[in-house]
Amino acid sequence: MRVNLTKKEIINSVFMQIGFSKKMSESILEDILSDIVKSLKKHKVVKISSFGTFHIRFKKSRVGRNPKTKEEKIIKERSVVLFKPSKDFKKFINKNNEKKFKSL
Repeated sequence: MRVNLTKKEIINSVFMQIGFSKKMSESILEDILSDIVKSLKKHKVVKISSFGTFHIRFKKSRVGRNPKTKEEKIIKERSVVLFKPSKDFKKFINKNNEKKFKSL
């Protein structure tokens, strides 16, 4: 089952755990996300230690097909963001017990 984590939920978590106002918590989250996006645009790679690495990959244009109608269309060239989790993150996800992730 897929569960989405929203910005609002992250803001509420910061508000509850740290005690900053909701407005301040929102500002912090927006600043962090903005810094990640700016860095990714500028350097094409962003590494967050003990969490993972985001990087941009260029995809060439290609022919795609609608499986229902079999209609062919050109999919334009574009850049996509990929994420590779760190070893620590993978270990945490694969553990059976509920120990806290060391950097979160």
